[in-house]
Amino acid sequence: MNAFDEAQKQLDRAIAASPITEDLHKRLLKPEREVTVSIPVTMDDGTLRMFEGYRVQYSSLRGPYKGGVRFHSQTDINEVRALAFWMTMKCALAGIPMGGGKGGITVDPRELSAAEVERLSRGWVRAFYTLLGPDQDIPAPDVNTTPEIMCWMSEEYAKLTGDTRNAAFTGKALICGGSEGRGAATSAGGFYVFEALRSRIGLPDKTVVVVQGMGNVGGGTAKIFVEHGHTVVAMSDSKGGIYSESGLDPAEVEKYKKENGSLKGFPNAEQIPNEKLLELSCDVLVPAALENQITKGNAKNIKAKVVLELANGPTTTEADDILFERGVVVVPDILANAGGVVVSTYEWEQNLKNEHWSEKDVLDKLRELLEREAKNVWERSKKLKTDLRRAAFALALERLEEASRQFIRR
Repeated sequence: MNAFDEAQKQLDRAIAASPITEDLHKRLLKPEREVTVSIPVTMDDGTLRMFEGYRVQYSSLRGPYKGGVRFHSQTDINEVRALAFWMTMKCALAGIPMGGGKGGITVDPRELSAAEVERLSRGWVRAFYTLLGPDQDIPAPDVNTTPEIMCWMSEEYAKLTGDTRNAAFTGKALICGGSEGRGAATSAGGFYVFEALRSRIGLPDKTVVVVQGMGNVGGGTAKIFVEHGHTVVAMSDSKGGIYSESGLDPAEVEKYKKENGSLKGFPNAEQIPNEKLLELSCDVLVPAALENQITKGNAKNIKAKVVLELANGPTTTEADDILFERGVVVVPDILANAGGVVVSTYEWEQNLKNEHWSEKDVLDKLRELLEREAKNVWERSKKLKTDLRRAAFALALERLEEASRQFIRR
């Protein structure tokens, strides 16, 4: 089953728990627009190479399309379509004035030079710029895209359109109009959601945590948990993981990976594969890598009490059922990792108003929003007697329903 089939299955399950109108259901079955392009890039050796790029604009019921652009070798239109659908749900659940979109390029950026990545990034903008803009579609970073890449994209968009509001892309570096707190937003947001739900779930004040993924989100999350007195016993990148019962120092792990290219040989820790890492005994398991990590094949072996989804789509629907039956609480991605898109929306607002908010103001606003929505999802799950994912979808669909009624009135 591809990622989009999985997303639609989640929608069907949510509707079974909390019905919606047939009109809204029809609107959510397919994207409003999706485009696939070929992007020509002149490589450093002078040869021309073609890359496949995507943009899916799923729903504009609640506002301009919003969603990241990922550079990954496994990215395809089905994955981007699914991510755009999940972004539609995420923005509705967060209550921000955005619709759902997503973009990507099928590429392993590690195989390119920095100059080639820049040319590819600018090429993606040239292919899509007529569909983008502060009032139409606002991309942001995702897997393997960075604040620097967003600056290149923003600069290219301004060059092509003459629009100098600097609000067409978010997740930019501070020097080119980015927001304070954006780099930590997804990790911090995940922690705020965890804190809002911890006592409701019945977890202790200090927990044992396992983090899969060493990108900005995974690494940042490990640091935040440790800073608040929790113990991170395992971390991993795409090549494998490390485990230490006494706990890891995420800053040292990150430093070692940067210097050595992987976690292999990290001192005073056991080397473990990602598959084993997911099955470690812990209070909180944080999948912060890619989709489909917890499946019906390994769900029965998950020993965590809580799965905090900071990746998009890391748990399949079959695994959801197994975990729910076993009493494992899954905090769904559309709630747990919403911090990134919320602060991206704050950045968009600052750019349009020509303002610059402090990091404290940004993160305080984020905390207030996510604590409120985490409580709403928890209460809805109790009302519907279902899991947190279906409860989160039910709330998002309720807000999309209202937007749909307003759209019809217009």
